[in-house]
Amino acid sequence: MKKIIVMACLATTVSMTAGTAMADSIRGKLGVTGRIGILTPADNNAEFHDNKTDVGLIGGGGIIYGVSDNVAVEIDLTRSTFGSDTGDFGITNISLGGQYRFAIQPHQLVPYVGAGLDILISDYDENGGARSDVDSTVGVHVSGGVDYFIQKNLAVTAEAKLVGAHDVKITDRSSGVHAGDFDPSSFSTTVGIRYFFN
Repeated sequence: MKKIIVMACLATTVSMTAGTAMADSIRGKLGVTGRIGILTPADNNAEFHDNKTDVGLIGGGGIIYGVSDNVAVEIDLTRSTFGSDTGDFGITNISLGGQYRFAIQPHQLVPYVGAGLDILISDYDENGGARSDVDSTVGVHVSGGVDYFIQKNLAVTAEAKLVGAHDVKITDRSSGVHAGDFDPSSFSTTVGIRYFFN
């Protein structure tokens, strides 16, 4: 019985030491992120009428680098797909941004806010099999989330992100005719894993 108590105390001490280690700054640390979630896209007027869009899936990953104790820069690449009244859309988002991170004692929970620039590459498959080209565009985003460190270098993460961009043209591939406009703006919520290498 005494051995069990000693082992339990030792395990508690190790656990508390690990929790203290989680307080390390991300300054100079490089990490990778993987995420998956749901995306609520803006409605659009493909084929020149109101085109209601469905909630879709979004997934991807990226790289994060700690510039200081509270500031990080990140590059994310995500892909989202969703249906609509007239066909299926997809958006590839190359997102460049920064974060301001708030360390809450004992630094295991780290909320953050972010903002940045998005390169939005979209595609559209009309119902019936016809394909159309969608112009690419640049947008901006604001985001907010939280990292919860379960180990010194490993965190689970959750994020909400709002992307805003202007409408782009949809062009019928076979005829070259302007077939409507697409709004690549969206709101997404994701969960994932973040791992820091150093």
